[in-house]
Amino acid sequence: IVPCYNEEEVIKVFYKETKKVLNNISTYTFRFIFIDDGSGDRTLEYIKDLAKEDSEVKYLSFSRNFGKEAGMYAGLKHSTADYAVIMDADLQHPPELLPKMIEEIRNGHDCCAARRVKRRGNEPFRNLFSKAYYKISNKLTNVELVQGAVDYRIMTRQMVEAVIELSEVQRFSKGIFEWVGFDTKWISYKDVDRTIGKTKWSFFGLFKYGIGGITAFSVVPLQIVTVMGFLISLFAFFYIAITLVRTFIYGIEVPGYVTTLSAVLFLGGIIELSIGIL
Repeated sequence: IVPCYNEEEVIKVFYKETKKVLNNISTYTFRFIFIDDGSGDRTLEYIKDLAKEDSEVKYLSFSRNFGKEAGMYAGLKHSTADYAVIMDADLQHPPELLPKMIEEIRNGHDCCAARRVKRRGNEPFRNLFSKAYYKISNKLTNVELVQGAVDYRIMTRQMVEAVIELSEVQRFSKGIFEWVGFDTKWISYKDVDRTIGKTKWSFFGLFKYGIGGITAFSVVPLQIVTVMGFLISLFAFFYIAITLVRTFIYGIEVPGYVTTLSAVLFLGGIIELSIGIL
């Protein structure tokens, strides 16, 4: 299952390199399911060329760009095989790991997934942010994300069926894969130098994706809002009480000021508390 977005530079290279590995794996037959995620280049055209040359190449084409998560979900829904593999088309997921992954499945695991143990390049800030994100996410959510986990994995049909039953629109597959709770074997690999194409993820895009992952599996942000509303209301209550005492003793310094400020603080706190409860 290969989600694709503007991968015209690499799609045929990916097919060729992956096919080399698959041809050396006996006793199994393989089918490619490419998902064109509303690409603006010739990605779909190249996928159609591959489908004409190889009857085991299938494809889905989205009407517009819905994102990688939607692509993976669509591919899983349309898969019918005993095992399903998810890979990126940009060759950042080494096809050479496939024999090892299949071996782990044969050893009785429900899933074999890859984790990246070394990031290359000159973006230390992004690397630091990634490590911090995994730690924060694991503290706030009820799923344990493995440091460096990527979407590259093989799953049994039973696990695939469990994953596609979770049909929410705003998907965070890394969390879903962990949440369904099947036995997963992790294998590590070093980051691969990108020789063709460019990454489709910006830092801001990754940040939004990460926030979505936390809110999808945690009620902590809602609890924070509730507590903040309670504290603001409590502060407003004491502020009103202290101000009334001062007014009785010293009189009113600025007419209307205390009333307005007290009302805004107290009602604002109540509203935020109510939002948190909702």
